[in-house]
Amino acid sequence: MSRIEQDVAERGSQHWLQEMVGRAPQLFADALIPELEMPTDVTINWRSPLKSDGFAEYRDAAFLARLGLTLTQRSLPSFWPRRGPVWDGLATSSRGDVLLVEAKANVPELNSPGTQAGPASARLIESSLTEAKGAFGAPLDATWSSTYYQYANRLAHLYLLRALNQIPAYMVFLYFTNAHEVSGPRSRDEWEVETRRAHEALQLHVGPLSPFVISVFVNAESVAAIEE
Repeated sequence: MSRIEQDVAERGSQHWLQEMVGRAPQLFADALIPELEMPTDVTINWRSPLKSDGFAEYRDAAFLARLGLTLTQRSLPSFWPRRGPVWDGLATSSRGDVLLVEAKANVPELNSPGTQAGPASARLIESSLTEAKGAFGAPLDATWSSTYYQYANRLAHLYLLRALNQIPAYMVFLYFTNAHEVSGPRSRDEWEVETRRAHEALQLHVGPLSPFVISVFVNAESVAAIEE
């Protein structure tokens, strides 16, 4: 289990996600519901980060517990070593969807180094990344463990939940625009230039899980404008 309490963030994606979940969750719902073609009366229930929960973020078995999930067909330890991804946000919908959320407020947050895991853990990670590639239209020789490793390991966990355990999960990449304090992109178009670079580097094309990878865009200025 791993629950990690967080301080109140003052800048960047962590700040804007805490603020959005606390004061303007409808902005996320309004951006997400059309992307998933959900009925307009669907509601989103955030499980983290919550002020009442110390803005905690979750990883390993704790993220599954927080979402109320049990993996009955392929276990998390058989797929990924301990000290796996720390999830920016976790949510569910009233129709039963599971939402894994990764938030970004500026371009450098898209970049990440490869794993620093030990040899045995690194072998398991590489095996699972390779196993997941085809589900997103990537060739087996695509490089998923260098510059965009964080993006890739999020896709792999979607594969674990949806393909291997038949859980109705989505990987939601949440991009904040106008996060001026970190010189973030000002528009969806600017973000899409950068995400295309990531997709090209990972050699993502169309695979069976591609429809379950969702990008949504929320204006940080709109979050700031809503009073608590």
